[in-house]
Amino acid sequence: MSDVIKVATREAYGAALVELKKVNDSVLVLDADLSAATKTGTFKKAYPESFYNCGISECNMMGIAAGLSTIGYTVFASTFAMFAAGRAFEQIRNTIGYPHLNVKIGATHAGISVGEDGASHQCCEDIALMRTIPGMTIINPADDVEAKAAVFAAAEIEGPVYLRFGRLPVPRIFDENYKFEIGKGVLLREGTDVTIIATGLMVERALKAAELLSASGISAAVINMPTIKPLDKDIVIEAAKKTGAIVTAEEHSIIGGLGGAVAEAVSETVPVPVLRVGVEDVYGRSGPALELLEIYGLNAENIVAKAKAAIELKKIDNRRQYGWRQI
Repeated sequence: MSDVIKVATREAYGAALVELKKVNDSVLVLDADLSAATKTGTFKKAYPESFYNCGISECNMMGIAAGLSTIGYTVFASTFAMFAAGRAFEQIRNTIGYPHLNVKIGATHAGISVGEDGASHQCCEDIALMRTIPGMTIINPADDVEAKAAVFAAAEIEGPVYLRFGRLPVPRIFDENYKFEIGKGVLLREGTDVTIIATGLMVERALKAAELLSASGISAAVINMPTIKPLDKDIVIEAAKKTGAIVTAEEHSIIGGLGGAVAEAVSETVPVPVLRVGVEDVYGRSGPALELLEIYGLNAENIVAKAKAAIELKKIDNRRQYGWRQI
């Protein structure tokens, strides 16, 4: 495994902004005094005249970004996920979302994998918060290749976008031929018994889980879902019809994130068992990122367990369909 390339998606974010500016002169980047961590410092070094440090004032930064967007700029406002989706929620909702302004929110250090910074900085609620804002697009890339593509795609659409990036280096999944499209899931592996729908760093773990399931005779499909909103309902419904059981996997609370979005789509169309792998309605804690992912069950083994449980639930549903009733 020594030849596996690992890059944090926040690193790809900073590099992508530099490349984007070369072809889109309307790009401006704002940061809340965290440019070394969010990696917008890479952009600052290349284009200092197009970079603004707004200081430790995230709410004010969102207002500045909103104003700049009204005079033709494509603005990327960057800070940690906790301070973007959490602290500045009202400004994002009312000042950016309500008028549907062209502001892209680059939120880094999302999820449990922030590691040693601890619970106060481990934002596992950001997707849920952003999903409630009408017209907000939410993208959670699985690796550095997808992260770079997401930045370019976000700049091409009009309106607010929430881009979710991580601190932890993650294995590269895609190659240079990968085609990213907002609002589209990607089938990475065919399967007939259960479908694993994953986002962010959990995609790589979902692929590992599928291999483990295959070894025990279970055929698992794997779907990468980089766009949480708008959700690709077509690929979800197709998976529900084909395999009859779904497991979602995300580095986020099981409440309101990918799991919630998939469950909503399935319950309204093709009701099948949907089990969720994610943070189980608890706060994070300080510790090494990889250890925390294991502690919180964000691993291939937990996905395998949930997949087997979902298949069992499917069997019960099939019995009920043919007149069997549980007493």
